[in-house]
Amino acid sequence: MSVKKNKINDFVVRFANVNGTGSASANFLFTKAVFRMGVPVTPKNIFPSNIQGLPTWYEVRVSEKGYLGRKEEIDLLVGVNPQSMMNDVKSVRAGGYFLYDSTKNLHSEYIREDINYIGIPLMQMCNDAYSDARQRQLFKNIIYVGALAALLDIEFNVLEELLSEQFKGKEKLIPANIKALKLGSDFIHANFKYPLDFRIERRDLLKDKILMEGNAACGLGAVYAGATVAAWYPITPSTSVIEAFIDYSNEFRDDKITGKKNVAIVQAEDELSAIGMVIGASWNGARSFTATSGPGVSLMNEFLGLAYFAEIPTVLVDVQRAGPSTGMPTRTQQSDILLAAYASHGDTKHVLLFPSTPKECFDSMLDAFDLSEELQTPVMVMTDLDLGMNDHISDALAFDDKREYKRGKVLDASDLDKIERFGRYLDVDNDGITYRTLPGTHPTKGSFVTRGTSRDEYATYSEDSEAYQRNMDRLNRKWDTTKEMVPTPQVYQNKNGSKNGILFFGTSQFSAEEAMDILKEEKIIVDAIRIKSFPFNKEVESFINSHDKIFVIEQNRDAQMKSLLMIELGFDHKKLISVLNYDGMPITAKNIFDQIKSYL
Repeated sequence: MSVKKNKINDFVVRFANVNGTGSASANFLFTKAVFRMGVPVTPKNIFPSNIQGLPTWYEVRVSEKGYLGRKEEIDLLVGVNPQSMMNDVKSVRAGGYFLYDSTKNLHSEYIREDINYIGIPLMQMCNDAYSDARQRQLFKNIIYVGALAALLDIEFNVLEELLSEQFKGKEKLIPANIKALKLGSDFIHANFKYPLDFRIERRDLLKDKILMEGNAACGLGAVYAGATVAAWYPITPSTSVIEAFIDYSNEFRDDKITGKKNVAIVQAEDELSAIGMVIGASWNGARSFTATSGPGVSLMNEFLGLAYFAEIPTVLVDVQRAGPSTGMPTRTQQSDILLAAYASHGDTKHVLLFPSTPKECFDSMLDAFDLSEELQTPVMVMTDLDLGMNDHISDALAFDDKREYKRGKVLDASDLDKIERFGRYLDVDNDGITYRTLPGTHPTKGSFVTRGTSRDEYATYSEDSEAYQRNMDRLNRKWDTTKEMVPTPQVYQNKNGSKNGILFFGTSQFSAEEAMDILKEEKIIVDAIRIKSFPFNKEVESFINSHDKIFVIEQNRDAQMKSLLMIELGFDHKKLISVLNYDGMPITAKNIFDQIKSYL
């Protein structure tokens, strides 16, 4: 059976592997080859939370139109894992292709009459070509990449260039890898019709785009933001944020005179200790941060309340995963919204930033440190596993060398000499933001210690009800000031063209944008807004007010962003319609389209 209609640069390939078999680098080689040919591509790594032995999948969507959200339909599946093969065969669309290791005959239960089969004796070819057992396993993956190159018309020299770059300094490894690629390519040339009816054609659509993980961009952003302290406790999927910070610090943070590192990176005993170290370092004037996921934020709640109430700059990256409890550690969600926004007991509110791309991760780290110091409060960068641990096409990262860090209202010794009495919590400018000092700035004036108990404007311990209420009211004034300082939302139209709108944030952006196009094809027009931060500023409120219905797209069960909009802006729940996805996989355009169309 063959596909009826040619599809150029518009298909999905899924790799079904066993975790820990070295398939990741081979699969990424395929992604990089498509990217190098100038065609938009988005990979999704779907992996188990153990070290090795369980099924893992790697989906690659190729889209000339630049649709970068996940797509459910599988055009070609490379199935080399017997454990998952039954479901893998079922996942291929009618008319699609199933590529498998034909060293042994395929069992009859895996045969479908409506799909095409491509059998390649991968293990037999490896046994014949290589004597080392580990090489046989690793090169099996490279052989199927070579086969895909022939089937999908990938330029072979592109793969050769990528291998040369990958093994720079280890050139002895290159010939064996190229040999494996040729084994796969030559087998297709000798035994099958090629290329397939869907294939890749070279384009020049990516210009100066890059392919990068969000976690790496966060780590690099922290370096450029001037972070000198990172305290953390390992947790999936945020660990690679700190690993990236370490790597980039090793590259950029060496003192040229002493050779020593200009950073302190501490692996704490737990998440509470980690955030405590961050607060302590920030209190003493260092730009410091931590990275964690939902369970870590839960443990950090008490100290986040301290940072809010004592007004200490604190930066935290929350790479969200599926919960509650341990949940699914290697699946993605946007399910920490309410937890992060109101972290800690009592009346607390925290600044949240919602990046969608690696570039925005980088920029958000710069903004987070500035906002945190200007506002003297915790700021959380809310990414998720999809953004953090998958490679995404992004605008190139950029840093203005003339950019100056915004340290906020920090008094030095000369400033303190001009003040008769320093009031740490005195609202001099009536914007809710007080003046602070770093410990030891002045021998007799300024702040030297702090704590999380109630106090008056001069930081004197007090349980006086009026003093406490004045302080809480001032923090509310600061919250109003914050609304004018956080990043503004992206509005997709100059003027409203519909009575209905959609609202989304973070990695839901790409599928939401594609869903808008699908809706348009059905003559359903919707306006759109992408939230970039919390608290919500006037643009968000105005957009919702100017539409009859707002479809709030989010990846959690309990409609947390919708709840936040209702709590903070007072909107009726009937005006806000939830479009939800909480299966741990990135939301798709079809899912969004189906829910909105069903409602309308």
